[in-house]
Amino acid sequence: MKFGVLVFPGSNCDHDTYNVIAEIAHQPVTFLWHNSEDLGGVDAVLIPGGFAYGDYLRTGAIAHFSPVMQSVKRFAAAGGMVLGICNGFQILTESGLLPGALMRNAGLKYICRQVHLRTETSDSPFTNRLQRGEVLQIPIGHMEGNYFCAPEELARLESEDRIAFRYATPEGAITAEANPNGSLSNIAGILSENRNVLGMMPHPDRSSESLLGSADGWKIFSSMMAALAAC
Repeated sequence: MKFGVLVFPGSNCDHDTYNVIAEIAHQPVTFLWHNSEDLGGVDAVLIPGGFAYGDYLRTGAIAHFSPVMQSVKRFAAAGGMVLGICNGFQILTESGLLPGALMRNAGLKYICRQVHLRTETSDSPFTNRLQRGEVLQIPIGHMEGNYFCAPEELARLESEDRIAFRYATPEGAITAEANPNGSLSNIAGILSENRNVLGMMPHPDRSSESLLGSADGWKIFSSMMAALAAC
């Protein structure tokens, strides 16, 4: 299995994401430049965090038009696995691969700290090694992580079991106090209609080794590997 990590001007978590695949998963991985439509025959695409194109206009807005994202859209439409982390999540919503939008955090402050997530579904290529209700400790680092969508879209996400993670207490309770950014319904990550695209604001790339304070993020990458191995 081969992974591709997108690189935009302003990406700053591309090497973190690359390191997880190369040094922890020990799988082939390549960088994919924003100005190329060639995905290099990868089996999964990882869109890392950062500030693609400086986040001008709004987060992810310019990246949506990049040549590489046109290829990612075709890849996803054909069933390819795509994970967007932080700025990657923002790019996925701007590109129409996921519904909704990421707005400024409630309180209008940048937040960088450990949070807890409750796993809402194990029925996806990204969560198959997790148990529903399992709590993960994974860090966030964002200014625009406040997820929003229309009421009918939220109802659809709920009914189709497409909410992957919610911000929670360490015990797994979904409370306002556990919500770091004002995100609608405490949403931290969602799945596409075909379940092959995941966007999440927390950083599994920064929590896949114990020396970073938590290795819980590794479970997401290992789930992807298990799903690819089963194909």
